[in-house]
Amino acid sequence: MQQAALVLNASLRFRYTLDLKKEEQKEEVKKKFRAQAHVKRAVSRYKEAARVNVEPKETTDAAPHVDGALGFGIEVEQLTALTRDNNYSTLQKYGGISGIANMLKADTKKGTCGDDPDLKARQNAFGSNTYPRKKRSSFLAFVWDACNDLTLIILMVAAAVSLALGIVTEGIKEGWYDGASICFAVLLVVFVIGTTDYKQSLQFQNLNEEKQNIRLEVVRGGRRIKVSIYDLVVGDVVPLKIGDQVPADGILISGHSFCIDESSMTGESKIVNKDQKSLFMMSGCKVVDGYGTMLVTAVGINTQWGMLMADISEDSGVETPLQVRLNGVATFIGIIGLYVAVLVLIVLVARYFTGHTYNPDGSPQYVKGKMGVSATISGIVKIFTVVVTIVVVAVPEGLPLAVTLTHAFSMRKMMRDKALVRSLSAFETVGSATTICTDKTGTLTLNQMFVTEAYFGGKKMVPTDNTEMLSASVLTMIIEGIAQNTSGSIFEPEDDQAPDVTGLPTEKAILSWGLQLGMKFNETRSKSSILQVSPFNSEKKRGGVAVHVGDSEVRIYWKGAAELILESCTDWLDADGSKHSMIPEKVGEFKKLIEDMAVASLRCIAFAYRPCELSDVPNKGQKAGWILPGDNLIMLGIVGIKDPCRPGVQDCIRLCTAAGIKVRMVTGDNLQTAKAIALECGILTDPNVSEPIIIEGKTFRALPDLEREEAAEKICVMGRSSPNDKLLFVKALKNKGHVVAVTGDSTNDAPALHEADIGLSMGIQGTEVAKESSDIVILDDNFASIVRVVRWGRSVYANIQKFIQFQLTVNVAALIINVVSIVSSGDVPLNAVQLLWVNLIMDTLGALALATEPPNNNLMQRPPVGRREPLITNIMWRNLLIMAFYQVAVLLTLNFDGQNLLQLKHDNHAHAEKVKHTFIFNTFVLCQVFNEFNARKPDELNVFKGITRNHLFLAIIAITVVLQVLIIEFLGKFTSTVRLSWQLWLVSIGLAFISWPLALLGKLIPVRDHPFSDSSCPRMFELDDSCLLIFLGVKFILMVKCVGHYASCSYKS
Repeated sequence: MQQAALVLNASLRFRYTLDLKKEEQKEEVKKKFRAQAHVKRAVSRYKEAARVNVEPKETTDAAPHVDGALGFGIEVEQLTALTRDNNYSTLQKYGGISGIANMLKADTKKGTCGDDPDLKARQNAFGSNTYPRKKRSSFLAFVWDACNDLTLIILMVAAAVSLALGIVTEGIKEGWYDGASICFAVLLVVFVIGTTDYKQSLQFQNLNEEKQNIRLEVVRGGRRIKVSIYDLVVGDVVPLKIGDQVPADGILISGHSFCIDESSMTGESKIVNKDQKSLFMMSGCKVVDGYGTMLVTAVGINTQWGMLMADISEDSGVETPLQVRLNGVATFIGIIGLYVAVLVLIVLVARYFTGHTYNPDGSPQYVKGKMGVSATISGIVKIFTVVVTIVVVAVPEGLPLAVTLTHAFSMRKMMRDKALVRSLSAFETVGSATTICTDKTGTLTLNQMFVTEAYFGGKKMVPTDNTEMLSASVLTMIIEGIAQNTSGSIFEPEDDQAPDVTGLPTEKAILSWGLQLGMKFNETRSKSSILQVSPFNSEKKRGGVAVHVGDSEVRIYWKGAAELILESCTDWLDADGSKHSMIPEKVGEFKKLIEDMAVASLRCIAFAYRPCELSDVPNKGQKAGWILPGDNLIMLGIVGIKDPCRPGVQDCIRLCTAAGIKVRMVTGDNLQTAKAIALECGILTDPNVSEPIIIEGKTFRALPDLEREEAAEKICVMGRSSPNDKLLFVKALKNKGHVVAVTGDSTNDAPALHEADIGLSMGIQGTEVAKESSDIVILDDNFASIVRVVRWGRSVYANIQKFIQFQLTVNVAALIINVVSIVSSGDVPLNAVQLLWVNLIMDTLGALALATEPPNNNLMQRPPVGRREPLITNIMWRNLLIMAFYQVAVLLTLNFDGQNLLQLKHDNHAHAEKVKHTFIFNTFVLCQVFNEFNARKPDELNVFKGITRNHLFLAIIAITVVLQVLIIEFLGKFTSTVRLSWQLWLVSIGLAFISWPLALLGKLIPVRDHPFSDSSCPRMFELDDSCLLIFLGVKFILMVKCVGHYASCSYKS
């Protein structure tokens, strides 16, 4: 359930609150399209029933009239209508699938020719596989949103009134400065905020487009190649397997156990079996079982998915947990600032009308009975302007902005580090991960597999392609089993070039070995026909195929996890083709072979078959429900497949261990193989470990709930695990308080990816179902990229904390200085324009400088950030209070005794006051510049470490200093400042410079890392409530300072 909260100025201060109206509109659009899909399916079923039940009559109906489109045999409207309406009868009139393929100048097996002119012609005739996006908001739209902030509107009105009164009372030559200065300052703030928001919006939109750019296989010129989903054209032949997303509307060419989840379009969770009775495919749906090929008939806006996506926006506008918490902090601080502003308003108005507010020359600003209306209104407007500016400064809109900036910056940089963020919430959480449950294949290993050992006919094949030791009949069955029982493919060029093998890494390794045995892929497949397929999946860990080899002979080939296939075998085949019973001694021999291969870190795949009579095969109507028999098999042999460990994976695991993150391997491989790889990678250090440190999935799942949770804490390696075992493992670890990151690549991994705190899917081997269930996609499937993701997640949290420390220091100092001065003497050391400049420094520029700090290795030398750890740690409190007290002490001292300290007593009183206020303003800004360096490293002594890598930080510091010099030296008319002598500049810089040694000394004061333990204070210091401490501290400081300085001033009087 989405939570709503009251916020101040939602249009600007908190730009990412959930838009409930937009969400409702999106749901309405989805309901409309789902209703249309239901109607079409109902009509299609009705027509199908009529076609089957009504005896066909002789008809002379001609095929529908076809108009060619740019050289093709059919128009785009006709083709789109065919698929959209699921019109089976029209399909038959066109000549079925082959007829449509001929019209599209495509081949159902070889696809299109795939050259550039052909692809261009298809895009011109039938459109591209893109849909129109919602028009991006322009830069002016973001500026307008920034203008809608209530406090800035009030300031603009006040500036307009001040401008008018100034011109009336002082003339246009001198009277326009005050009002125009405030107007310019407000406009500067608006344009800077608008520019920042606009750039971040562009970055998020570009990342969203990258997220939707799916890479898929198509058949062009008889060869399987990978293309972007945006490059798909009508006429393409697309192979689909379990976990894939249907990329366009199309017609099924062929399929085996091919099932589709159409819930994304229909809203029904029912799985639809696709066969010759149900041919039409809708884009956006997911393949949940089997494999097949489809002919693309509609792309882009002509598909139902394209029409749906064109009518809804992808941006959900949902806030992340960190944004919600910081919005709460900022809102509450704003409320405190509002109360303070009201108090200041009352005090200033009272002082003004009682004659206790003075001009720079010492005369009272208001004299009863002697002041005109315009002069009185002008004085009140100035008071009101200062009060509203205090509210602007008090509300730290930079907090939510800092989150957005660091998200956008980090996500863009992470793309270079081979990670695509799908969920910002999980991106924030990944820095808190305490354990990573990782797959083995492709993540810890290179995913570059090849057969290194083979054991067939009861003998080891040396070398692995030594076919002379096998009889022709055995070799024929091995090659036939390899060629037919696979989801991969081999493109055999007509010239002498090497064949191109495609498919999953295990399939590629086996097919490549088959080529070494002399297999002719296409020729072998053409000699027999497939009757039924049982596709491999991670739950069964084996796959089978029934093949009609001639006459009444049928063979059912199986391959899969060696020990599971062995359990189903009752016989084995020797080298000359003789069948022998699988006696216990032979079983032990095979088990020893499997164990030896596993210890050598080889993946063991067994091959077996079962003869069958054609009469035992169900007829055509019942074949769809035929479950291939998987018992009483005859063992052909076993291969060992090597998949080397990735270089550097040991260093990555050591880095995780140092960072307080435990790496656990969860794999479907043999336990001994998993153990060998774990030792090689560094997950295990002791080769003699036993349960529960290493455990099989079936053993883990059999444990009672409490024992399972206790065992989960100790497990380092889980072998022969199913996706459900991984899900149970994740739940057990979460119940023990862990923040769990899980990797996954298969469709069945989706529940575990969804259950985990951070789901990490694989970009190369991962299915689209796995990717959509994950929070972050690891684009190169590399464990090192996962470690970089963790480092970036910690960097996000650390950068936010740096900015909080910096901004609250400025907030506390600015509020106390102005409020205490106003209450005690009626004097305003920082006027509206100056406060707006300070606000710009601490909000937008400060967020840009500190929220974009790149990560460093020190982040991986500290424990994970606790799930409920406070945003403001004791270290931050120490740094914040030291800097705030220093700035308040220095600036209030200057405010009350600045003329003496700066040796201005002999100067004109009015000019001396202006110099004093200019010096206070200049010193305050320079203090923030120096303190920005301190905020970079809250817990390190060397604040300059790595500073040269952050060019943006240095640029913002330089811009701030340059603008400050310009303001003081050349823009005095607008900011009510005067030029300072070089001596005063040096003093100002010296006072600000003290911030560095003071911060260094402060860091030597020992403090506890966390405010209190969870047991001693279970609620006060939770993250959502830590803001309460901020406000209590600010309020306390305000009260003490106000009372102390007011008493001091009264004593002097």
